[in-house]
Amino acid sequence: MGTDQAVPGLVEAVTGSSGASLAQLGWKAFFSEQVSAEQTQTCQPVRVMSVHRGRVTVSGERVDDSIPSSLPAQGGAEDRPTVGDWLLMDRSIRRIVRILDRTSLFKRPAPGDDRRIQLIAANVDTLFIVTSCDQDFNVARIERYLVLTREAGVRPVLVLTKADLSPDPESLVDAARALQAGLVVELVDGRDPASAARLQKYCGFGETVALVGSSGVGKSTLINTLTGSDSIATQPVREDDGKGRHTTTVRQMHRLGSDAQDGWLVDTPGMRELQMSEVASGVSEVFDDVTAVALECRFANCTHNDQPGCAIEAAMEDGDLDPARVDRWRKLAQEDAVNSGSAAVRRARGSKGRR
Repeated sequence: MGTDQAVPGLVEAVTGSSGASLAQLGWKAFFSEQVSAEQTQTCQPVRVMSVHRGRVTVSGERVDDSIPSSLPAQGGAEDRPTVGDWLLMDRSIRRIVRILDRTSLFKRPAPGDDRRIQLIAANVDTLFIVTSCDQDFNVARIERYLVLTREAGVRPVLVLTKADLSPDPESLVDAARALQAGLVVELVDGRDPASAARLQKYCGFGETVALVGSSGVGKSTLINTLTGSDSIATQPVREDDGKGRHTTTVRQMHRLGSDAQDGWLVDTPGMRELQMSEVASGVSEVFDDVTAVALECRFANCTHNDQPGCAIEAAMEDGDLDPARVDRWRKLAQEDAVNSGSAAVRRARGSKGRR
């Protein structure tokens, strides 16, 4: 943002053609402070509702449109719009001028090509980590999502679906809560509006919630119930392995009903394999019990693998740390180190290319 004075009143409600004000769309002072009075003469803020190849659909003050996703200047891997982004759009030519700074950003190395970064969603307030009470319930996968959530600074809520598929769903709730102190876990029937209604408290006025989880866990069914529609296609889970088919193919935002106090849901394609990059602080927060013990190691460069004076090895022998949890911590820390190194190489290459 330049030295021009920020425009007062941009946080105030302005009804657009979509029936939603900027505030209802999630506009906050954080974004208003990035817009100067001069810029509002030719530009207006819009939010990305969905992302398609080469285009994005946007909503704003009296605007519901599909515009090119390209920016005036090519920047780094994160300098492209994703669902949930706030943009400044040129009023006359309907082109993106720039992407406003984000409150949060979910990203990952692109599947099959770790040289590229795939943007998942931006400006999310709460992340619903959706998993079902069947073969999909996997502690390691849940921890991976929690790491991403903590790194992004977004509130995580673990949503357990399909309780009827487990003889003891409450035991899964207890297992999930044991992963991290204070973790919110909600057991819901995604087909039942009364059950799903307990999630509404996270989806209030101007709030944005994203859903992540493997295919077949019931994300699309849950969205249909929360929005009171059946606009999202659903498909059955395969009986042979309990895995679902990818139903969602486009990341997009869905309005929660027609009430002015409703928030927004971001749907994302199922991500069965989730790689991470530059999430060291997220790993430390999710595995705070392990990292706290690691600080007691004799040597600062301890590899925590049969080294003398390793506090983690001693804690496992004494029964104070679960070896399986330590093993998952090691794997995530090693994956982050490798992917973060690749990310540094990507940035270096991009920097050379812009010279």
